Formats: sequence, structure tokens, C-alpha cells
Amino acid sequence: MDWGTELWDQYDVIEKHTLSGLDLVEKYIKFVKERTEIEQNYAKQLRNLTKKYSPKRGSKEEQECRFSNHQSFLDILNEMNDYAGQRELIAENMMMNICIELTKYLQELKLERKTHLSDGKKAQQSLESTYKQLDNSKKRFEREWREAEKATQYAEKTDQDINATKADVEKAKQQAHMRTHIAEECKNDYAAQLQKYNKEQNQFYFTDMPLIFNNLQDMDERRMRKLAQAYILYADTERHVMPIIGKCLEGITRAGTNVNEKNDSLVLIEQHKSGFERPGDLEFEDYSQGINRASSDSSLGTPKGPLDLLGKNKSKPFWLFSKKSKSSSSPLTPFSTPPAPSPANGPPSPKFGRDPLSYCLKEINKTVKPRISSFRTLRRTPAATEDFGHLPPEQRRKRLQQKIDDISKELQKELDQSEALGKMKDVYEKNPQMGDPASLAPQITQTTHNIERLRGELRECLLVLTNHLNKLVSPSSPDGAQSDESTPDASQAIYAEFDDDFEEEELSIPIGQCTALYNFPGVNEIGTIAMQEGEVLAVVEEDKGDGWTRVRRNNGDEGYIPTSYANITLNK
Repeated sequence: MDWGTELWDQYDVIEKHTLSGLDLVEKYIKFVKERTEIEQNYAKQLRNLTKKYSPKRGSKEEQECRFSNHQSFLDILNEMNDYAGQRELIAENMMMNICIELTKYLQELKLERKTHLSDGKKAQQSLESTYKQLDNSKKRFEREWREAEKATQYAEKTDQDINATKADVEKAKQQAHMRTHIAEECKNDYAAQLQKYNKEQNQFYFTDMPLIFNNLQDMDERRMRKLAQAYILYADTERHVMPIIGKCLEGITRAGTNVNEKNDSLVLIEQHKSGFERPGDLEFEDYSQGINRASSDSSLGTPKGPLDLLGKNKSKPFWLFSKKSKSSSSPLTPFSTPPAPSPANGPPSPKFGRDPLSYCLKEINKTVKPRISSFRTLRRTPAATEDFGHLPPEQRRKRLQQKIDDISKELQKELDQSEALGKMKDVYEKNPQMGDPASLAPQITQTTHNIERLRGELRECLLVLTNHLNKLVSPSSPDGAQSDESTPDASQAIYAEFDDDFEEEELSIPIGQCTALYNFPGVNEIGTIAMQEGEVLAVVEEDKGDGWTRVRRNNGDEGYIPTSYANITLNK
């Protein structure tokens, strides 16, 4: 069934129906546009939200990202930012694939509909014009036939009139004959016009208009198919990004499962532990005696902590939390001044465990990056460096390690730049047309100066770290003197036992020799060995990439030295 057959007389209905279909397409386009605006605004608000709660570079919040719960929140913000990007993608695809495409198609449909309706109007106007010609010929035929009848009746009347002359009779007959002939011509013309009109009317109702109506029907059906595809595309556009949105949601879930409360507690401990000993018991001050009694035996072994630095206020209790005081001055806290180290006869620090030498060597290995060959050319240039002496022992060690790492990275960059400038200078010398070698002199001089400065800073930091580890292993007594050697100490027993095991090992064959470039104050307790400038030592173990080389003296003493402090020659 088609419109041309079933709706041949419903031109107005078809016109309104097709117009309503085009209005629906236009309405759907506006609907999708508003949806894209909502998606874009939603994505913009999400991005602003993530930006608002994202930590700023260098802020305190960024430093706290080392904790898993803070890092998980940062991961959630990143996932939400990606989620906002997917909402923007939905809006973009809907605008490109639905709005723009349907708008173009709608313009084509409007033009096609206008063409079909125009053809229908032209056919109708042609039929109306033919009908007017038919009506005119019919009226003319009617008028001429009446005139012919009158002329015929007048001729008959004149012929019967005895008073009429023969000339009058002949004239009346000729007039009647002429009118009859004209009437016959009008009759023939009317018949021809009628036949023409009937033919055009048949063409109009059975061929032209059905074809136009069928074309409009085909256009409307194509419009509906296109609109149906747009409906499906509306859902598919969002369905295509669902897997990525699902991954974003999975990332948020994973961020929640990545929170490790135990590890965060350990990170907080490693970040803020000071290495101080807990304060001992307060002494009893007997004011009934002239002088204070000597400390009890139980207090002799009490480690010196922050209270020992409070002077006359050491009898006051030690508060972990600051308390409000009526006076303007704030109460003394254990962190107001640096603490004194623990006495030599006190218990060993718990961070060394049962193997202090292995721990110290491990800590030293962390401080130096892989060996840089040009360290052998270090000059004894003094460089002012911050030793972080105001920090607690553990924090000081970490800060020194971090500073050594930063200096090593910066030094490596300068060395790479120096090498690049040297190659460029060689190219300029071989090909003068490419550039003047003298133009590179200021850059080479500046780079060389930076290298020497960084080498000096690195050497000073290594010395400070070595001395700091020496103090951690061999702490001095509170009064600055060394503890009594006759007093047995658990840590010394461990060192002696380790040294015995070390001496019992079979001596390895030297693989080369080295000449000391600088003095190095070694610490036997942590496995390093002292050397003097110009001293020749045998190399028994090559640098493994941690910046330390194992050497041996002629008397059999072995230990580690900084690789950059000696000129090393290996056997081939």
C-alpha cells in the first residue's frame, strides 16, 4: 500500500504529515544539543572539582602523597579527570555524529520535500488551466449554439412570411447557415478541450500525483530510518565509552584497596623518627642534705636524651605535648635543642639489630649512585655544604643521602654537557664553516667550574655522612670522653666477633691496585679503611656500582674506600 493509491485525495494531510516529521527531526537535534551542553558542563565541573582538590606542586599535601591513603585520593582525582574526559568525548561524538549529520540531512529533506510539493502544485496548476480552457470552450459552444438556433428560427419565419422578399429570405438562410457552422466549430473545439482535459486529469490523478505522493512517502520513510539510526547512535555513543568509564571506576576501587594502613604507619615512623632514646627516671633531689646525692646505679646507664639539655630544668617532667602556660614563654620541648648522643655503655641502638656492620654498609651503599669515572679527577677544593646538624640523627642521615643523590644527578648532567661541548668543539675545529670553536669557550669554562664545584660538594657530603655514621656506631660519653675500654659492651662484642670471622676468611687474590688521591678517615666498625694521599693499595673487589671499592694493605688489613678517592688500575 502506498500513498499515491490510498491517499490520492489527501494532499493536505500528506503535506502536514511530512512537515510534522521534519519538525520532529529538528526537535531531536535540539534535544541532543542540549544533552551535549549538559555533558560539557558536567565534564567542566568535574575538572574544576579535581583541580580544586589536587595538591599544588611543592605544597604540604603533595609531600603527604607518600602515604597510601593520600596517594589513593590522588589516584581517585586522576580517575575522575579521565572520567570527565570521557564525558567530553560523549558530547563531542554526539555533536559530530548526530547533530551535525542530522542537520545536513534535514536540509536535504526540506529541499526534497519542497521540490515534490512544487511539482504537485505545478501539475495541479496545469490541470486547472486546462479546465479553464474547457470551460471557456463549453460556454462559447453554448452561446454560439443558441445564436444558431435563433438564426435558424428567424430564417424559417422569414421563409413563411409572404410579405418577405426573396432577398430577405436568402439573407436569413445564409445567416442561419453561418451561425450553425460557427456552432459546429465551437462544438468540435469543446469536444477537443474536453478530451484534452480528461486526458490530463487522468494523467494527474493516476500518474503524476501518485508518483509525487510515493516520492514523499519514500522521503518520509527514509527520514524515519535515519532518525531511528540516530536514536540507536545516541545510546551507542555512550555505550562505546562505558568500558573506559568502567576502567575509571575500577581504578577508583583499586585506589581504595591500595590503602595500606600498616605501611602508612611505617612510612610515618621512617619519616619522623628522631633516633633519640627515651628519657630516664627523674632524680630525687634531697633538699634536706647540703649536696645532692649521687645518682643511683640504675640512673647511670640511662641514655642521655633531650632532658639532659635542659640544664637546671632537667628535674621538670618531659611532656610530649605542649601545654598552655600562663607565662608568655612556651614550655621547653624535647625538640627545642639538639640531643646528646647515648653513652657508650648504654644498650646499642635498636636500628642496628644484631648485625651493625651489615646495616652500616647497607646504609652507606644507599648514599652513592653508580660510579662516575671522572670522580678520579676530584680535586681537593673546599666547598661549603650544609651538614643538617640541627636535625635528629636518623633524619640527618636521610637528608644527607638525599643531598648526595641530588648532587650526583646534577653532576652527571654537567658531565654530559661537558662531553657534548667537547664533541661540538671538535666538529667546529674540523669544519670551521659550521661554527667558531672559540664561541664555545665561555660555556666550557662555566661547565668545568660547575663540575669542580659539584665534585667538591659531593666529597664534603660523603665525609659528613661517613663521620655521622661513625658517631652512630661509636657514640661518645656525655662529657665528651671515650667510655672505659675495660667496660664490656655488647656492640663491641659483636664487632669483635665479626672481625674474627672476617680474619678467618681466605684472602682473595688482588685484581689490581689503586693510588689514594685524598685522605680518607676510615671507620673499621662499618667496614671502611683509612688511607693517606699517595698510598698504594691492592684492589681485591671492584666497584659494584655503589661507589665503594674493597682494598687491602700489605699488612693484610682490608676495607672499603670511596671509588672516587683513588686512581684505580685493574689487571688485564
